[in-house]
Amino acid sequence: MEAIWALVALGALGGLARAAVWGAEQPMDGAARNAAPGQFVGLSEGVTHYQLEGPEDGPVILCIHGLTTPSFVFDAMVPGLVAGGYRVLRYDLYGRGFSDRPKGAYDVRRFTGQAIELLDALQIDAPVTVWGYSMGGAVATTLTQAHGARVERLVLLAPGGLGHDLGRFSELCAAVPVLGDWAFATLGGWVLRRDAGNAPDTAGAVRDLTARIQAETRGRGYMRAVLSSLRHMLSVDQAGTHAALAQSGVPVTAIWGAADTVIPLQAMDRLARANPSARQEVIEGAGHDLPSGHSAEVLRLLFG
Repeated sequence: MEAIWALVALGALGGLARAAVWGAEQPMDGAARNAAPGQFVGLSEGVTHYQLEGPEDGPVILCIHGLTTPSFVFDAMVPGLVAGGYRVLRYDLYGRGFSDRPKGAYDVRRFTGQAIELLDALQIDAPVTVWGYSMGGAVATTLTQAHGARVERLVLLAPGGLGHDLGRFSELCAAVPVLGDWAFATLGGWVLRRDAGNAPDTAGAVRDLTARIQAETRGRGYMRAVLSSLRHMLSVDQAGTHAALAQSGVPVTAIWGAADTVIPLQAMDRLARANPSARQEVIEGAGHDLPSGHSAEVLRLLFG
């Protein structure tokens, strides 16, 4: 009951802020996409923005980003992968970046369907290496378990699905229907912008990273997609999925940040119990910003 009244109070305090935020929302349309890098493809649930870089005959790496930050989170990783001869495919999940923001639940069915449809649309038939970061790790895990013939190797960077801590505000909003939606629409953007501003400086590894993350919160449909993903994607425990992968024989590598407070190292222990054959590595001193803040260490662990 106290939690519900806390949400009511937050919503009341932010009533005027909500009107201001909604008034500033930007639609994801042709005008917004004019300056977008890469290309677009129409899939069954909407337009998907993607970038495909590297030699045409190189082995494909499919990169799946996390809850709040679109595919530009991999900007610092791509040059090293391309230099190594890989063909890198990254894309914006529905609800983020330059992709469409369809109605309905942002769940594993929607996200895995988007990935498979994208591979099909680009006629990528050979098995790929799938990289999943944060929530994208949960998507990548289910994708690999459900479509094992399409995946050669699974790489997880601080993956979701085995325990996380996104803060009390987000947890309350996800747990409480209606009032949670109201509070998240009212103050959620401010919370995400604050958190982005307080995140470690990546020293320019990803251009204007903080400003770009903060700009996402002002896009129409973004906050709704994030909240729905909290409820329908990150709420699913994936220990059983990892145990099934252990029986499939698909190689799994997981990399964690020792100082990560979003996906704590207890998740590493859970993965070890579910899939003892998974290779696991820890980057000392690293937080949750593995692809943007620790790209060199990640590449060294994987290919060094």
